[in-house]
Amino acid sequence: KKTEKEKFAGGEFTTTCEAYVASSGRAIQGATSHYLGTNFAHMFDVHFEHPDTHEKTFVHQISFGMTTRTIGVMVMVHGDDRGLVLPPRIASIQVIIVPCGVGASTANEVKENLTKTCLDVCNRLKGNSLIDNNDENENSVAQHHKSSTIIRADTDLRDNYSPGWKFNHWELKGVPLRLEIGPKDLDRNQMVAVRRDNGEKLTISLEGCSKDDDGNDKMVVRITELLNQIQQDMYAKAEKELEENVVICRKWSECAAHLAAKRLLLIPFCGRPNCEDNIKRDTTLDDGTAEVGASTMGAKSLCVPFEQPKGDEQLKSNDQCIHPECGLTAGSFTLFGRSY
Repeated sequence: KKTEKEKFAGGEFTTTCEAYVASSGRAIQGATSHYLGTNFAHMFDVHFEHPDTHEKTFVHQISFGMTTRTIGVMVMVHGDDRGLVLPPRIASIQVIIVPCGVGASTANEVKENLTKTCLDVCNRLKGNSLIDNNDENENSVAQHHKSSTIIRADTDLRDNYSPGWKFNHWELKGVPLRLEIGPKDLDRNQMVAVRRDNGEKLTISLEGCSKDDDGNDKMVVRITELLNQIQQDMYAKAEKELEENVVICRKWSECAAHLAAKRLLLIPFCGRPNCEDNIKRDTTLDDGTAEVGASTMGAKSLCVPFEQPKGDEQLKSNDQCIHPECGLTAGSFTLFGRSY
C-alpha cells in the first residue's frame, strides 16, 4: 500500500507492486491499483439507480495500471552486460538452433545432413512430437499438448555469418536456450545446450524420435524440463536478491550506510507527508561526501507492506518514527529506498 504522500491524488488508497534492481540498488514501481471511492463519480456525475431503493447512487471506481513499464522492469532485473535475459515463459523465441563446426573443407553431404538435423530438431520442438501430459502444469513454459505448438523454436541457418557472431546475436536478444549442433555432435548423436541465464553448457542426446515410457519424445521432454528449470532459477535469483537486500533498520544513524550498500530499508514510520519529505531530504548526499559514481539520491517511501515483520522484529507499541525530528509513534514498518 502506498503512503498518503505517494497515493493517487483524489483516491482513497493505492496499492503497488515494487521491484528491486540489484545492479543499481534502486526500486521501481511495476504496477499499481487505485481505489477512487466515489470522489470522481461525484465530480463527473457517474451514477446508477439503486435496484432496491431506486435512489440515485454514485459508483465506486477502481483504476488499474500495468503497462510497458513492467517489460522495462523485467529487462532491468534480469539483463546483464551481454544484453537481454528473457524468462522462457515470455520469450518470443525460447530455443534457437545454430549449426556450427562447418568450414570450407566440409563435405556438402555433411552440411546437408547438419541442416536437415537442425530443421528436424526444430520441428520436433515446435510440435511434430507432442507431449501428452494429462497433468497439465499451467506454470510450464511449454504450451499444452492441445496446442499446435509446444516450444517456440527457430533455426539460424544463415551462411554469411560465423557461429560466434550468431551466438552473440541471440545472446543479445535474450533467447533462453541455444542448441549447438556440429558434425562431431552428429557422430555422437548429441547436441550442446547453452543456457542464456548462467552460460551453463549441457549435452543432450538427439535420440532420433525415441519415446519414453509415456510415449513422449525424450529430446522434447528434456528441453521442456530445461526451460522450466531456467524459468524457476531466474525467479529464484531475483527473489533472493530482493530478500537479501531488504533490511529492517531502527536507527537513523544506520540508514545512510544501508543506502550506500544498495539496500532497501524497512523503517518504523509515522506516515506523515512532511516527515517523509524530511527523510528524503536528510538521506540525500549533496554535501560532497558520496563516492565518485555513487548515487546521491535520497530515500523515498515505496510502500507499506501488507506483511509486516513478525516475532522479535515486529513493531512495538513504543517504537517511534525513525526520523530524529519526528518523535511520533510509528504506525507501521514502511519500505524506503532509492527509486526510479
